[in-house]
Amino acid sequence: MSSDRAPRMRSGLPRAKGGGPWPPGGMTSGGTTGGGSPGAEPDSAVAAAPAPSVEALAGKAVVDAAGGVVSAPRGALRRGLPRAPGGESWPPAGEAPPASGFVAEVATGAAGSLAPPAPASDEPVTDVSSVRTGIALRRGLPRAAGGDPWPAEGRAPAGTVDTSPRGGAAAVTPLEIATEASAPATPAPEPEIEAAMPAQAAVAPPAPAVPVPSEPEPRMIGSRSPARWAKLGAGGLVGAVVVAGVIVLAARGVTTLPGVPGFLARFPGEYHPPFAADEGFPVWARWTHFLNFFFMVLIVRTGLLVRYQQKPPAFYTPKKGGKKISLYLWLHTSVDLLWLLNGAVFVVLLFATNHWVRIVPTSWEVFPNALSAGLQYLTLEWPTENGWVNYNSLQQLMYFAVVFIAAPLAAVTGVRMSEWWPERAKRLNRLYPAPLARMIHFPVMLFFVLFVIVHVFLVLATGALRNLNHMFAGSDQVNWVGFWWFVAALFSAAVVTWLARPLVIAPIARVFGRVSNR
Repeated sequence: MSSDRAPRMRSGLPRAKGGGPWPPGGMTSGGTTGGGSPGAEPDSAVAAAPAPSVEALAGKAVVDAAGGVVSAPRGALRRGLPRAPGGESWPPAGEAPPASGFVAEVATGAAGSLAPPAPASDEPVTDVSSVRTGIALRRGLPRAAGGDPWPAEGRAPAGTVDTSPRGGAAAVTPLEIATEASAPATPAPEPEIEAAMPAQAAVAPPAPAVPVPSEPEPRMIGSRSPARWAKLGAGGLVGAVVVAGVIVLAARGVTTLPGVPGFLARFPGEYHPPFAADEGFPVWARWTHFLNFFFMVLIVRTGLLVRYQQKPPAFYTPKKGGKKISLYLWLHTSVDLLWLLNGAVFVVLLFATNHWVRIVPTSWEVFPNALSAGLQYLTLEWPTENGWVNYNSLQQLMYFAVVFIAAPLAAVTGVRMSEWWPERAKRLNRLYPAPLARMIHFPVMLFFVLFVIVHVFLVLATGALRNLNHMFAGSDQVNWVGFWWFVAALFSAAVVTWLARPLVIAPIARVFGRVSNR
């Protein structure tokens, strides 16, 4: 509730040096002295003042838009240090509400518009028709050294004062500016979106990205690129030459040891069989020899593709149904069948004639003669060659191992890993597991590759023209006929190996089954 008379203001420090306390004694918070002296507001202005608000009850001083005090809390003011050296504690003893500073809190007026606080100025407040004069402003310390007290002389807008519920006089605390109910509210213009938002520069659409040509992925052969394979091959060739040089020097050193020259004289590198074989090489021997080399190249090529290719380019399914396999695996097994058929023909004709004596040992002398022939090869002093009639013992053992040991191992292990193997034969699978076949099959392939390399090297190193005439021209003469047949054989094997790709293989595979991409 509000009191029926305005409370008296407490006098403070003088506004000027040597002056009296301010405000003068007896002045009320509404600007009157003793209840009705000049400076009092008309009753209409008092009546027009708004009623106490929630902020007033909460202990905040509320002023209207004209600066008049609407309500203020009450309470004893806490005293602090003096404002001047040797002076009294400030503020002087007395009861007043705690002041928290001249902090304006913006409040919404009756019309809902925002009333901004009056700008701070050193000039005195100028009375206008909408502003009511009230109590004089209390001046404090200067804002600059040697300056006048601040604020400048003037009068604060006055308003009606409401007492607190306890009935005591309310002192001014941080001001909250409110719109005076009697003053017409001027609606604030609605802010424009363009003004509220920061201006955005027109952004041009990004220019289309220029495609950077990506480098094509290098073609892989197995797990390495051709360049990588070339580097490895060059490094391996250099290493092989170095190792070969060391071996040759070591072998020649062995031939100088005591007893070794006599051993070489006793076992020259070959022995005479119990009966003589037919001289030369018949047509069937020459053609099976060429086809064996031809099929071996394709088998090794397709076998490596099957072993290292992660995603097959196409798949093959038999016409009568069966397991779907990759197209390269179908070619690999198909060439295996042709290779086995060629080998079977060779073995049958080998024993149908007396040509078998060439590659089947008939005496235990084969072993010391093979050791002697090997030592002579290592010293680069080739043993006596007479291949038109008989092989040396080392050749005999190697050919026997290729035909009767390595080839059957390759066939048996290949069948175990193929789709022709009965998967439901549990006992047979337990006795001969697939991992064992796989572990044997790949080393056998490496043996064939190494044998072909060494065999071709020795053919060319120990009398190329004569040896090539033996196997390709069927002649013991020394001319170039066998050499050109050898070049033609290499060219045909290279061309067929290059053509072993899905574009060429698929039409052939469709004759025997169905080819699909998945």
